[in-house]
Amino acid sequence: MSQTEGGGYRERLLAAAVTCLQEKGYARTTARDLVAASGTNLASIGYHFGGKDALLSEAIASVFDAFIERVEQSIFGARVGTPREMLERAMAGLVDVFADMRPMLMLCIEGYPVAMRETVLREKLAAGYARSRRAGVDMLTRACAAMGLEAVGKPEVLVSVLIAITDGLMIQWLLDPDSTPDGQQVVEALAALTEFLKAP
Repeated sequence: MSQTEGGGYRERLLAAAVTCLQEKGYARTTARDLVAASGTNLASIGYHFGGKDALLSEAIASVFDAFIERVEQSIFGARVGTPREMLERAMAGLVDVFADMRPMLMLCIEGYPVAMRETVLREKLAAGYARSRRAGVDMLTRACAAMGLEAVGKPEVLVSVLIAITDGLMIQWLLDPDSTPDGQQVVEALAALTEFLKAP
């Protein structure tokens, strides 16, 4: 089977994998589920991805990229504004979308324990975090340049901390959405923490 004969099989399989993962989870998604949802055949999974697990790993990794795109649109889809306004937009793009992305969030969380035993998935998730950090540093650099500011501290560390905050809030929200702070409250908390650290 050539790439052109695939009829978009790779893209269809990826889309089907995301759907199946959201509906059934990693452990319960079978190759036959993927074939039925994509309208392809069993051989196409092996041809395009090497196997079911590799396909599911690729699908989970694609969620990271979707998240990055949403955050970038939130930050740069409006006027530059102040550093706080840009952070508010970033946190809105990271945190205030939880309700819209609940199936995707569950997919990510379910992938973590599997990744502890599955090398391919662990590497995909690690690569997804690496892409997220690089994209975050790029966005921070662009934002600072747009405001005529020098980047403070180590951008890679700052972005990693923001990712960690987002991941923690994601888990809290899935368990108890009513008690989880929104993006605005997160920014206020960070500002309060900054003032606290300035105290003698």
